[in-house]
Parts: sequence; C-alpha cells; structure tokens
Amino acid sequence: MIKPHGSDTLNALYIEDDTARAALAAEAEELPSLLLNSAAAANAVMLAGGYFNPLTGFMNLADALSVAEHMRTENGLFFPVPIVNLTNEDWVEAGSRIALRDPNVDGNPVLAVMDVSSVENVSKEQIDFMAEKIFRTLDTNHPGVATFNDLGNTMIAGDIQVLNFSYFRSDFPDTFRTAVEIRAEIEANGWNKVVAFQTRNPMHRAHEELCRMAMEQLDADGILIHMLLGKLKPGDIPADVRDASIRKMVDVYFPPNTVMVTGYGFDMLYAGPREAVLHAVFRQNCGCTHLIVGRDHAGVGDYYGGFDAQTIFEEEVPDDALELEIFSADHTAYSKKLGKVVMMRDVPDHNKDDFVLLSGTAVREMLGKGIAPPPEFSRPEVAKILSDYYQSLDA
Repeated sequence: MIKPHGSDTLNALYIEDDTARAALAAEAEELPSLLLNSAAAANAVMLAGGYFNPLTGFMNLADALSVAEHMRTENGLFFPVPIVNLTNEDWVEAGSRIALRDPNVDGNPVLAVMDVSSVENVSKEQIDFMAEKIFRTLDTNHPGVATFNDLGNTMIAGDIQVLNFSYFRSDFPDTFRTAVEIRAEIEANGWNKVVAFQTRNPMHRAHEELCRMAMEQLDADGILIHMLLGKLKPGDIPADVRDASIRKMVDVYFPPNTVMVTGYGFDMLYAGPREAVLHAVFRQNCGCTHLIVGRDHAGVGDYYGGFDAQTIFEEEVPDDALELEIFSADHTAYSKKLGKVVMMRDVPDHNKDDFVLLSGTAVREMLGKGIAPPPEFSRPEVAKILSDYYQSLDA
C-alpha cells in the first residue's frame, strides 16, 4: 500500500486505548480550558484521524508563514496550508498544558489536550500575507478569507492528544471514517490502486461518469468517494442530504464492492488550488494512489481559473512531495451525438449545441419546483432526494 505522507506509518493523534483516554479525559477536567473556534476544532479532528500526518499538533508562526509562502515548514516538510490554532484569547502561556474545548457540541466538551510550545501574536500584515498566499485574494467576500480573518491574532502552537471526533462520529455513524479506518478497509478489500473523488456537493451524472472514467483509464481496483462533512458556506446542501443522494447513486449504478462512500470532519476552506493539494495529502494518508482533480476543484465564485487546481501540481508542487498522483479531468457533459457523458477535450468535433449543459442555478430552480432535471444530467433516484430537500425549504 502507498505510504502515508511524510512517514512510514500513519500517526493518528486520537488516543485509542480506553484506559489512557479515560485518564486523559479526567486530567483535562482539571486543566485550564480554551474554547476553540470551528476551524481549529476541525483541524484537531483531522489530526486525530491521521489525515494531517505527519503533523503532531498545531504549527507555530514561523512554520505557518513558511508553509503559506513555500508549502514547506521550516524543517522542510511539505505541507500546502498552515494547520493552526488561532484565537482571540490571550491568557495561554507557553509551556502550559491546556484542555481544548469543542465549539460545535452542546456543553463544549473537551476535544483534546495540548502541550503549548509557543504563544505568538500575529500581526494584521502576517494574517494578510497568509490569507493572500492560501486563497490568492484578500477579498472579504471570499468565504475562506472572511473566516480566516475572524479567527483571531494569537497563535497557539504545540502537540495535541485527541479524545474524540467531535459530532462527526455520532451524526454520521455510517459515513465518517478516519484515515486509519479507510486504510484498513482498502487493505481488507485487497485494493492496490485506489482513486479518490472529493465532493462537497451531491453527485450528478457527470460526476458519476468521471469516477467511472478514472477507474477504467487507471485500471483501478476501487474508488473512494470522500465527502466533506464539516461546515460549508450558506446555500450549500447539508451533509445528510448529500450522503443519501450519493449512496443511492452508488447502490443503483456501480458494481458491488467497487466503491467506498465515506466522509471526513473538516470545514471547507474554499482555497481552490491550495486546498486541492491539501486534499491530495490526506487522500495519500488514506491509502489512495490517485485523486481526481477537475474543473474549479475546491473553488468558489470566480476567484480561481477553471484548471488552476491542476496546474499547481505541475508548476508548484515538487516532484518528490507526494507519492499520490493526480487524475486531471476536463469539463464533463452529456453528448447528444454519442449518447453518453464525455470529457469535452475528448470530443473536439462537438459544439455547444451537442451537449446537455445546465447551470447549478437552473438545476436548483427545477428541483425546488419539483421538476426533475433531464436524465442526461441527473439520475432520477438522486433527483428525487434533492427535490424533496429543496421543496422542504419552501414548506
């Protein structure tokens, strides 16, 4: 199986041993407590599950600035975005041990225990520097920039030990999986070549066929459909609706034992190219050998070029940074001429009228009115689930 990023074995920060975890939880109740913001809590969950291997906790300011500028920590570890704990609290002291509390669960239970190695003030200029490198813009209308700007200007670094997976295990018991669990299932399946498909949206025919194309062209053993379960921007479809629609598509239209439908606990960054590279890091940690990167991967609005998330791997990611490889995908659409979904670059004899093209807005309007999109665009079973959701918004 493909090695994790940056180490020979996966270093997940969740305390698996029940006795050790209970002892740590008891200790945590006696420690000073820091209430995390949602972004830091999501980072802790990802560290817990091994997705951010080989990190052992939150980065300090020097590493965060270096990663933002060069995609490497000061000691040379390749990493595409800073993994930080930013806060407005200023009482934490370097050398202390503190409990990190979960902002996303009622009662704010302890999520992790942290050994604080440094506490540093971050200037507005440094926040802007990192934001511009990560998101390629300082426009506060960009949801990622707006969130990053509001996290705080005190950076608390240090190793963590994690007690639980926040709300993800309880809210999504059939879907949430750690990188450790995904690697184990891939190994149990006997899969060697595994393609990952990232999604924060339901999957329409084009997405379905793209997965099928990648599997066939790469002669892959299986595909990991891996959906984001954390916080999104307003207007995005909730995780439970996405989960139901994707599972229905897989159950009806894919051969048995060829697809794993799973999810991970992270808040969307909307960082386009940088987030695509982050997706590659944690899919390698899951045991995947390939990641599908399509048009406007992890993008939002018009902040990124359609294929910037592919060119970053060609132009900025060093050849030795990752073992995982990228499957670069073009626009996909249903061809009236051929009667199937194709990548547009593969059919140069087509013009616009030869495709079934629908905007996301048009599809949402149709679903909201109970009108099924054409079968060339969406499977009827999927359209029914989405239509019921959109109509419930107006009920």
